[in-house]
Amino acid sequence: METCKLEKRGKLFILTLTGEDEHRLNPTRIDAIRSALNQIRSGSSSLSGSVLITTAHGKFFSNGYDLAWAGSSPEKIRLMSSKLRELVVDLISFPMPTVAAITGHACAAGMIFALCHDYIVMRKDRGFLYMSEMDIGLKIPAWFMAVMSCKIGDARVQRDVVLRARKLTAKQAVESGIIDVALDSAEETVKGAVELGENLAKKGWKGQVYSENRKELYRKVIDKLGVDETTDDVENVAIATSKM
Repeated sequence: METCKLEKRGKLFILTLTGEDEHRLNPTRIDAIRSALNQIRSGSSSLSGSVLITTAHGKFFSNGYDLAWAGSSPEKIRLMSSKLRELVVDLISFPMPTVAAITGHACAAGMIFALCHDYIVMRKDRGFLYMSEMDIGLKIPAWFMAVMSCKIGDARVQRDVVLRARKLTAKQAVESGIIDVALDSAEETVKGAVELGENLAKKGWKGQVYSENRKELYRKVIDKLGVDETTDDVENVAIATSKM
């Protein structure tokens, strides 16, 4: 079953998570996303002036790790964590600007996936950003914290997102400096992401230079990606799965 599709529109690459499910991040979906990114990398000798836009169908941008798939298996939990960290490396090293068009909820690992894009455009009539770990009894990995440290500048907002599991609407996320634009509907959000992408593409930036500068900007995240803490919390993952 198709889990994502890739469309090329001029200098824009639009990656859409397909289907009306929660777009949980299991190895199958992560592999499909990485395959699409690799297709972009290998499909052209020059990607200068290109832009990636990631969006999704349905109610969810992504509802995080697929805990039901992983169950209480340490091997599955470890694999899922490893796959997502590889995807984040791909995004941080990707040779073009990246835009997340969030048309639904982005929760836990799904929120981290969204934050790993350079720009975020989000619909304001539905959906929220939500780190659910406190509510479901899971430790937040150090590399998740590093992403949030890079992307959420206000220490009070960081505290509330992590320790109060605060749900942020698009309006609140704009006010907090987490996302760039809040728009009225799913259609307007994708349209806004395309307009932003077209403006970025006009810059004609060299892909390799963009990639290297981004890697330095997010060095704190890269330094944490080699450590897998997920399997330290296997018992709690099992408990969280039972609550779903």
